[in-house]
Amino acid sequence: MADSWNTDTGEAVYRSKDVVKNLRIKVRIERVTSTAALSQHLQQQVLTQQGRGDIELETLSSEQHPGDNEDELVVSWQEKFFSQYEMELFQYDTACQTPLDRQYHAEIKALNKAKGRRNHRIFTYTDHDRYTSCLPLHQLQNSSDLLTTTKSGPTFLAERMASVRNRRQERRTVDSSFHKSKIINWEPTEEFVKSSRVVNSAMQTMHIMGDLGPSGGLGLKENECLLVTIKTDGHGTVIVKPDFNKGKEPYRIVTEGEKREVWRLEFENVSAAMKPEEKEREQSMYKDLYVRHKEYLNSLVGQDFEMPPMGILRYMMNGEIVSAQGFEYDHLYIHFFMELPNSWSSLPIQSLSGVTQTCRTKTLGKENVAFFSYPFTLEAFYMSEKEESIPQWPVLYFKVLSLDSWQRFRTEGYGYLLFPAAPGRHTVTCHTWRPLQTGTVSALRRFFIGGSPELEDISYVRVPGTFKGERLSRFGFCTETSGSVTFNLHCIQQARAFVDAAMLNRRRQKLFDQLGGFSQQGAVCTILEAFERAKKRMQETRERLPSDIISSVSHLQNESSA
Repeated sequence: MADSWNTDTGEAVYRSKDVVKNLRIKVRIERVTSTAALSQHLQQQVLTQQGRGDIELETLSSEQHPGDNEDELVVSWQEKFFSQYEMELFQYDTACQTPLDRQYHAEIKALNKAKGRRNHRIFTYTDHDRYTSCLPLHQLQNSSDLLTTTKSGPTFLAERMASVRNRRQERRTVDSSFHKSKIINWEPTEEFVKSSRVVNSAMQTMHIMGDLGPSGGLGLKENECLLVTIKTDGHGTVIVKPDFNKGKEPYRIVTEGEKREVWRLEFENVSAAMKPEEKEREQSMYKDLYVRHKEYLNSLVGQDFEMPPMGILRYMMNGEIVSAQGFEYDHLYIHFFMELPNSWSSLPIQSLSGVTQTCRTKTLGKENVAFFSYPFTLEAFYMSEKEESIPQWPVLYFKVLSLDSWQRFRTEGYGYLLFPAAPGRHTVTCHTWRPLQTGTVSALRRFFIGGSPELEDISYVRVPGTFKGERLSRFGFCTETSGSVTFNLHCIQQARAFVDAAMLNRRRQKLFDQLGGFSQQGAVCTILEAFERAKKRMQETRERLPSDIISSVSHLQNESSA
């Protein structure tokens, strides 16, 4: 039987663009205990027996009210339905103490003159009722515990945070002229707390109640049970506790006392759906509002962005050394520095080197991985001195080292990273190697006392900056492959050529102005290299030809040009 009940009685939070006054909720309660089933069975027997007359039927009908075992009601937001207790209380003028009580007295007199109230067991407490404002939080919690299997009172933090929302989004800028010790307010006032820390949200509350008393015993306060709590603020947030059934099993309510009766609770959202034309009109209104807000923000920001000078490319990169794996020893750290080629420059405050923290490795699969997550940044500027020069991109050189508890460090590997030419996000894995000294003595020295062969110039990993020859020979240089290092790079390029379309129509300009950026650098380098190879082959062919053929070809070219 327990499987047929919905036990999820937590609150649900909804966001709505519509006004909350259009909310409609249908609530239905039904008694499912044996006494109700017996009364229904007896009534069915009386209806089937036609020979006993109408007297017994009238007697049974008078004892059993149609709304004793079930009640259904459609409730609007902040719509007041009186309980039997309120009907008896406010029917006399002497019990009215406030203007709201007198208003209820007039409404109840009007109901008595009319056909009476529509509800029988279900009633509501609105936000301005004195029962809602004076009802303690623990009573509401205990009433809602009838729908749950666990009974636990609210904590001190829950009571304090019941009507508190998040901090405001606007932030005040701190004046740099103030001393740092004055930033913290050690004795904040109550007004300062309300204005700067948290603010009490103006939550409106509505309670849908049920009178679960026995037949003929309605109107007692101890038989009132909280069915549904609805809260909303002025920002379109609607909090419902418990959530709508939405096709799920009904909730179970168990009353206290000698007769522990079981009631079934079902409630659904029956708000009227918006018409298509109204929905389209609202969407267009919101779209117009968003466009105006965007224009307003653009007017605040303006168009005066910081731009590099004409003919200069700004290259910004936010990088991260993610991890290193596949190395021989543990407790790894990485020492790196960035090299700027010719025509590149950086600000004096720009740091071009760094050292990561020491990390222990973690076994993932078959590899030992050390996670660094070490961030670094680079801001460099490129200005070409020659008209048609191909730029060389900055290079990051790094070496991986290990350090053990005996302060023995070993060089685990060398590597380099060529910065991407295309903007965007890039994930690069660089493989490393280390110099190897042959012989058993070198291996024993590395194991027992640490140390290993190192490079005097780390740029030897790629092409040394001091190299001026045509061919770099590494014959006889013994190396050993080691692990790999993973980088995450986020690159940004900024230049006036990207936004100034008029520059694209000029005949003579720099290479990145012609291309509109270095994002096409790979294709351009390929084309220029092919052109250089073709030009070289033509020169070699021209040198091999006899002089008379060359003179005749030149004569034919002059005649064709004339």
